[in-house]
Amino acid sequence: MPRFVAFLRGVSPANASMPQLKQCFEAAGFKNVRTVLSSGNVVFDARAASDAAIERKAEQCMQEALGRSFYTIVRPSAELQALLATDPFTAHGVPANAKRVVSFLREAREPRVKLPLARDEAAVLCLSGREAFSAYLPSDKGPVFMKLIESAFGSDVTTRTWDTVAKCAAA
Repeated sequence: MPRFVAFLRGVSPANASMPQLKQCFEAAGFKNVRTVLSSGNVVFDARAASDAAIERKAEQCMQEALGRSFYTIVRPSAELQALLATDPFTAHGVPANAKRVVSFLREAREPRVKLPLARDEAAVLCLSGREAFSAYLPSDKGPVFMKLIESAFGSDVTTRTWDTVAKCAAA
């Protein structure tokens, strides 16, 4: 059975319990379910199906069990492992101390603005398929990179650090 990762948008320990999310996914029939960190990352085995079909099933199970749903983007673990092996950040000269992030889109689409898009030590570097790659240097201006991502793609994305993607792909 293939392994998948569901990235849930807007999850935090304050609005969703990881054990409850795990139970939702198990109730939906997914196997070998585990959560990674406390930011809405659920890893599980499922019969081969389209990412969209799994996203709908996950959102429906959360709505039924929790009375609310979180916007869900699914990727096969094998796809994430291949993504990690490419390391697209090296082609953009990202400084070693920069934070690297990946924004996941449900469907490939052109950005609203031309990339790269940069401001205040943050940049949306490029788009490859259904993933956008950004980097930033932490500053007192806050999460500037999130504003740039929203300018480029809107709010129907979810973003994870490169390290979190690696942890999810390995889980």
